[in-house]
Amino acid sequence: MVEASARTHARAASEIEGVKIVAFCGPNQEKIARLSELYGGAGYNSLEALFAHQPMDMVMIGSPSGLHAEEGIAAARHGLHVLVEKPIDVTTARTDALISECERAGVKLGVCFQDRVAPDICRLRDIVDSGQLGMPILVSGRVKWYRPPEYYSGSRWRGTGALDGGGALMNQGVHTVDLLLWLMGDVERVYAKAVTAFHEIEVEDTVVATLEFANGAIGTLEATTSAYPGYGRRVELTGSEGTIILESDRIIAADLRSPHAEPFEPPEESQNASATSAVVSDVRGHKRLLENFLDAIANNGTPLCDGAEGRRSVALVQAIYESSRTGQPVILTAKP
Repeated sequence: MVEASARTHARAASEIEGVKIVAFCGPNQEKIARLSELYGGAGYNSLEALFAHQPMDMVMIGSPSGLHAEEGIAAARHGLHVLVEKPIDVTTARTDALISECERAGVKLGVCFQDRVAPDICRLRDIVDSGQLGMPILVSGRVKWYRPPEYYSGSRWRGTGALDGGGALMNQGVHTVDLLLWLMGDVERVYAKAVTAFHEIEVEDTVVATLEFANGAIGTLEATTSAYPGYGRRVELTGSEGTIILESDRIIAADLRSPHAEPFEPPEESQNASATSAVVSDVRGHKRLLENFLDAIANNGTPLCDGAEGRRSVALVQAIYESSRTGQPVILTAKP
């Protein structure tokens, strides 16, 4: 696992009663030893050694994105449930292989899109689902973040096509891609432009896309890691009955013709500074998501974001990249 990701998930797991961390695995033995010392568990430098560890019920995969499916498939073949960091992988073909193997093995597959358990985002989803927003009209997702040059230069995989699968969109913006799909449903057509505006990397650091949703709404998506000093993510949803604005995962405006039954009060502010840093200091979302995944295992349920749900964001990101490469709109087709 990448150390920062491993530390985040380890902190979340350590806060859940009945959960025991039994092992860490990664190529850097110094980092693995440090994690083992902090959270307990054995340290391994190969998947073969990790999977030989007993007892173990599930794995949490936080390696470079382009390895997620490969490692998840290996875990499933050892009968282990798989919770994988976003994105589920960097192509739909690899994603489909992982989904199929988990189904064959009879293990649960989940994807870490912790925005789906953020309190105000859940309230926003309830408002949309209840019809209080009315007929969907306009959607806006804006991720104007900043990552310094050393964020990429100090990593062997960030900003590479093979292991990151893309740049600002596939890595940072994919959370908002998932959120828009979760809130508004499928996108049928995209037209996009992606550029490498600031960073010296293989892939894009800035992208703008227009989206046509199956429900009739149209929208825009902006994602960048070049917007110094970095600004909180903003999502705006407009329907025939009003507009709701989410900023830094908090509802800051809910102007509806029919007032919401519950007053909107500022929630406890997250301590995560995603706009300017990749470091996760507030693990409450990861904890809630892990609790949901454990409940799905215990009760044979479906994780909040399972493999099929995780696939949707990868398919849309791929379509945005294709549109930028070809200069043409791309029509998305639903997976049979």
